[in-house]
Amino acid sequence: MQLYALGLNHHTAPLAIRERVAFGPGCLNRALHELSNGQVVREAAILSTCNRTELYFAGEEPQHAADWLARFHSLPFGEISPYLYSHPEREAVRHVFRVASGLDSMVLGEPQILGQVKDAARRAEEAGTLGVLLHRLFQSTFAVAKEVRSTTAIGANIVSMAAAAVHLAERIFGRIDDLCVLFIGAGEMIELCATHFAEGNPRTIAIANRTEERAQILAGRFNARAMKIEAIANALPEFDVVVSCTASPLPIVGLGMAERAIKARRHRPIVMVDLAVPRDVEAEVGELDDVFLYTVDDLAQLVETGMESRQQAVVEAEGIIDTRVNGFLHWIQTRDAVPVIRTLRQHAEAVREAELARALKLLARSGNPGKALEALSHSLTNKLMHGPTRFLNQAEGEHHAEAGELIRRLFDLPDS
Repeated sequence: MQLYALGLNHHTAPLAIRERVAFGPGCLNRALHELSNGQVVREAAILSTCNRTELYFAGEEPQHAADWLARFHSLPFGEISPYLYSHPEREAVRHVFRVASGLDSMVLGEPQILGQVKDAARRAEEAGTLGVLLHRLFQSTFAVAKEVRSTTAIGANIVSMAAAAVHLAERIFGRIDDLCVLFIGAGEMIELCATHFAEGNPRTIAIANRTEERAQILAGRFNARAMKIEAIANALPEFDVVVSCTASPLPIVGLGMAERAIKARRHRPIVMVDLAVPRDVEAEVGELDDVFLYTVDDLAQLVETGMESRQQAVVEAEGIIDTRVNGFLHWIQTRDAVPVIRTLRQHAEAVREAELARALKLLARSGNPGKALEALSHSLTNKLMHGPTRFLNQAEGEHHAEAGELIRRLFDLPDS
């Protein structure tokens, strides 16, 4: 039984394929039982996120799992096979270590994936499909990810536009929890930025959009207030931070609107982050003394600097992972030797008991302890030497030297 990792991710498959093989929470338990129900797959865990679907399992060969994946999702195998990867033992261990450490993520070093791997392990344990091998694998995985994050700079720098926006606001105001934040637009980038800002628990959040219904849906996620985009002019003085990303062909925040807002705020500063192309905020707004205006190019430069720092940390992280992979594989090899060690000990114990019984009988007959101990020591020595001596005598030709070296190492004999 060998360890495997099989699946597809954002590197190998487009979104249209990834979404067809995703596992929702409602079907995960059934999937785990189906995958591990039989002699081919003994242990199983499933990691399913927006960027990857991966099966970690202990089994005889990976094709069974690949066929099952297609069959479970009612897909012809040929539709997903070009996008699948299959990693045997060493590469499987290395892969899951890299995944949990954020080295295989769309955003290098992102921390969310570790929580998702932990959740996959927890779900497998609850389903009863997490055996000794996978349990040890995931515990080692969590330890490796913690070591990578605590000893390298893999997660220490800004590598996304959303994180950069929060960083700039913190640089001006120091804290997020006392700020009022306005998001203009309701697309994917605004949703991502709102998620990052919400982690800082700002005092208020508002979403402005041309389609108020869309604004209300997004506002509901963050306990925010929704407003029409036409209301921005009057509401702008309330906000310390404005993040805008729309598809408007004309600016939404003009110079006059910004000047009135600054005057109403009694010249308290305001941070504006314009992620739109073309711009949502007139360039002249950035010339106002109390406005800190950042464009998409400004944030891109911050992200690029962060990516360079994280790339340097990747080399250190890969070194840690390689070392821990070797350690885990050594544990597997040690575990594979357990049955042989157990049999060897049982054999030795049987010999000991038999020779001890013979020595006790000799002692009872002769009444001479020294004679009985001498006979016991000679008998145990002969028994100990019998197996290795026969092994050497039966070795022929070129194998004789190999047998001799093996016995020398086994019994730690001196070279002479």
